[in-house]
Amino acid sequence: MSKLDKINEKYQKLGENPDTYLKGLYHAKPLNYWDYVEVDTLLSLQKPRTHFKDETVFIMYHQLTELLLKMMRHELEQIVEEETVTADFLATKISRLNRYTGMLINSFDIMREGMDYDDYNAFRTTLTPASGFQSAQFRYLELYCTRLENLVHEDGKKRLPPQPPVEALFENIYWKDAGLDRTTGKKSLTMRQFESRYLEDLIQLAKKLRGHTLEDIIQQLPALPATLKDALREFDHLYNVAWPMVHLRTAEHYLIKKGKKKAATGGSDWQKYLHPGHQRRIFFPGLWTAAELRQWGTQ
Repeated sequence: MSKLDKINEKYQKLGENPDTYLKGLYHAKPLNYWDYVEVDTLLSLQKPRTHFKDETVFIMYHQLTELLLKMMRHELEQIVEEETVTADFLATKISRLNRYTGMLINSFDIMREGMDYDDYNAFRTTLTPASGFQSAQFRYLELYCTRLENLVHEDGKKRLPPQPPVEALFENIYWKDAGLDRTTGKKSLTMRQFESRYLEDLIQLAKKLRGHTLEDIIQQLPALPATLKDALREFDHLYNVAWPMVHLRTAEHYLIKKGKKKAATGGSDWQKYLHPGHQRRIFFPGLWTAAELRQWGTQ
């Protein structure tokens, strides 16, 4: 079949006239790189709030992070939407997720070494109450990866009713502790902003994914090849231990250097919140031994 025949077949299957589309090619402009990638738009998205030059570096780095998170979300969406997930299909996707998570970890040097210490500690105060905590994509990824129950730590589980609905699980989800005083019920402005913007969407996504998370899918496979199990364990450790630890060490560099502990812009107890030993966020607990689970975040 010739190329022209294939084009005719394509549009006839759509119930369209192929000649109309072919005539449109007469007037179509040749594609170029800068328009396809939207380079001019992309390079115009940095709008610093101060005169410190490294604030632009700070903004661009977080934009890069959000793009990497979107790439990961793109892969996870394909996994949960696939009608029949095979081990080979999953192995390809997990390999990509590990690669992207490795990029997140390795690129964090930009945050630690790529900005002037004094300039950063000056311009960061203008960002209050904005915080990386408010990255909704981070929360979306968690919901795609694991059952909602795994995002509630032991203290939170003690507060849950029997057979808790999604809303109750969200009330006790681990990240609430970054901006909620459970004694007074008072929430930080950072938390209030985030919940106002994203909480309902997160709840609806969690309901949609009940029984269809990545964790659920691997449990439904008839057999889990050893190489795939290793890749899943690698992803769990990279995303939930290695990356938070890099983040924590960078925060320590800026917030407790020179003998004085500074507050995070979001107001959280950042040393406790960031440490994976306190968060104990584990996507695939069934792939780890009891001893490994006890030591989570300490290695």
